Amino acid sequence: ARLASEGAAPLEKVLGEIAAISDSRTFAETVARMHASAEFPFFAAYVGADMTDSDVNVLYISQSGLGMGDRDYYIEESNAALKEGYRQYLAKILALAGMEDPDTSATEVLALEDAMARISWSSVEKRDVLKAYNPVSAKDLKSSCKNFDFGAWFREIDKIIVEQPSYIASLDSLFGSTDLSVLKKYLSARFISEYCTLLGEDFYDADFEFFKKQMAGVKEKQPRWKRSLDVASNMLPEAVGKLYVESYFPQESKDAMLKMIADIRTALGEHIDSLTWMSDSTKMVAKEKLEAIVVKVGYPDKWKDYSSLIVNPTLSYMENVRNINRWEMADNFSRLDRPVDKTEWLMSPQTVNAYYNPTTNEICFPAAILQPPFFNPEADDAVNYGAIGVVISHEMTHGFDDQGRHFDKDGNMTDWWKPEDEETFRKMTDILVAQFDSVYVLPGLRANGALCLGENIADQGGLRVAYTALQNSFAGNHPADIDGFTAEQRFYLSYATVWAMNIRDEEKARLTRLDVHSLGENRVNVTLRNLQTFFDAFGIKEGDKMYRPEEERVVIW
Repeated sequence: ARLASEGAAPLEKVLGEIAAISDSRTFAETVARMHASAEFPFFAAYVGADMTDSDVNVLYISQSGLGMGDRDYYIEESNAALKEGYRQYLAKILALAGMEDPDTSATEVLALEDAMARISWSSVEKRDVLKAYNPVSAKDLKSSCKNFDFGAWFREIDKIIVEQPSYIASLDSLFGSTDLSVLKKYLSARFISEYCTLLGEDFYDADFEFFKKQMAGVKEKQPRWKRSLDVASNMLPEAVGKLYVESYFPQESKDAMLKMIADIRTALGEHIDSLTWMSDSTKMVAKEKLEAIVVKVGYPDKWKDYSSLIVNPTLSYMENVRNINRWEMADNFSRLDRPVDKTEWLMSPQTVNAYYNPTTNEICFPAAILQPPFFNPEADDAVNYGAIGVVISHEMTHGFDDQGRHFDKDGNMTDWWKPEDEETFRKMTDILVAQFDSVYVLPGLRANGALCLGENIADQGGLRVAYTALQNSFAGNHPADIDGFTAEQRFYLSYATVWAMNIRDEEKARLTRLDVHSLGENRVNVTLRNLQTFFDAFGIKEGDKMYRPEEERVVIW
């Protein structure tokens, strides 16, 4: 009721600031204030570990600001209906916010985003960590940009990493050729869009109709309690995480994980030793990196301190969330003056996910992933190795995928591979890319093997290494069949169960463009067709649907 009564009022202060922009200086200052609230028009900025000196924090700048998220939505002719839906969405939210001539403004904003899309790097190009590392000084960045006043945007900084330098250069030219009134309309549209889901139901419905219904195929809105819980969990992740851990994460689960991780680390070492395509000198460094991987399970040893963060019930819902965003961004930017905190977690304990971080050479498994179907303390080893075991070895393998392999045991980007090893690796990964490229996820739309290469390498490595760890765990005592399935069959069935999902065609198309992970069906069916142990487990032979001739298979790790 309060959201409905407030209407667009929570937006008015910032929209007034945008309307008051009169020159390049006030334009840059307004953009800076929006960035300080985690709203990223035109480009994004964040502080993180320097990829070549992982103990030191530096400022990164990267392309951002496309409302539909990816440049291909704008530049591919097949997306005309989506673009028109997006234009109508912009017109709707501008009208709800009381902006003048919303339809014309929406058309102008979309035209500007079209121009931004044409200068943006593709999702595949952005994955190249070597090309994305472009250090410059603040002085050089300011002098090279004639139309955007970076002097009004940041204080003096010794080193900035520009991830897509051609985009920033072209964006500066775009600023010079675009009328200030259009730039202001774009900032207003981006600001309103950022907070639609935190305003009244008319704003929420506009967001739902385009982003959820048209883009992702969702048919029904989530109930308000779920939306509210998501906001609390996302805004105060470790505060909610502490409550989650206290209620749902027994020490026994953590102990079981640590044992499995140790076994899988041993198995990956065996795989590295047995590689026929890698030289001994590169193997030695790979083993050193493997042994140095830091393990995080469950929850952080030190919880984030939220004591300086104030939630003020006299302010609107939107304003409180924006203040929390400002608090988080201030915390992030303050790290420029501090060394990298390698104890920090990049996911909350209540997140059902896991990650590998190359600059800290760490694997992390939040508490919430340690439940079925990923982990079941009542299940046998074959089921758990096929699920959470594959996840563990998947994350370890990321240290040696097409991105992770560029970082050493200390998390520094360096070239530690012999040239012939690198060449062989690339030839094998080209085969994996082609395997996924050949798959149609929908009529006329193929999977993107290059975009998903790192995850596909890790999926295959995860399966192979976890399978070896499972076999090692038998210690000569092979378990009996359960429900008519062998241990090996249970392993692969468990892996398939993890990735089983219901998904609509619209979401398949969206994820294929945006997600570095392959669709669940392909993570199973394309990957498994390279593994002889899978064929052996189910007696798959030539002529069967899942069979792939040996000469067409590829095995990397």
